[in-house]
Amino acid sequence: VFDSGVGGLSVLRALLAHLPDVRFIYLADSGNAPYGDRPPEWVRDRSHRVTAGLCKAFQPDAIVVACNTATALAIDSLRQDWPALPFVGVEPALKPAVALSRSGQIGVMATRGTVSSPRFAALRERLEAAHAPRAPHFHALACSGLADAIERDDGPAIRQLSRRYVGELLAQAPAGRPIDTLVLGCTHYPFVA
Repeated sequence: VFDSGVGGLSVLRALLAHLPDVRFIYLADSGNAPYGDRPPEWVRDRSHRVTAGLCKAFQPDAIVVACNTATALAIDSLRQDWPALPFVGVEPALKPAVALSRSGQIGVMATRGTVSSPRFAALRERLEAAHAPRAPHFHALACSGLADAIERDDGPAIRQLSRRYVGELLAQAPAGRPIDTLVLGCTHYPFVA
């Protein structure tokens, strides 16, 4: 299991709860965290280097890419370069959000790398098409600095950025149809939910 830092521990916690007999190796690339504001080429290259290191050191049975940005920008090329190794990625929980939302107005907090990725756009388009003509409306917001503040455990910055970004999202909804569901599209964000 790898992530840009501590965020993937939220994924590892769930994996351990559901698969208690499986041996996990966790790599937090905290020296390079967070990945979300880095260029796509950098994220792909770093994800390949991390995967190569994990394969060399541990010969894993599978790799969990516990970073939404790394999944969005690198999982396809990882699967291409290691075709015999299963890769499991994470992506913003848009589908469950559609099922939960009553207003059809869904806020998505994620990193710039995730919300600007073609993979996120494709997921969003698939869900909108599947629910036409009453398609949900996703209000996606790149929350620059939030994952970094969480990585550094900077309480004042976390509170300030969280208030700012949630406020910006709520302001995007049309009058009379408020955002009623919020997707945390970065594995760091559940730690401050």
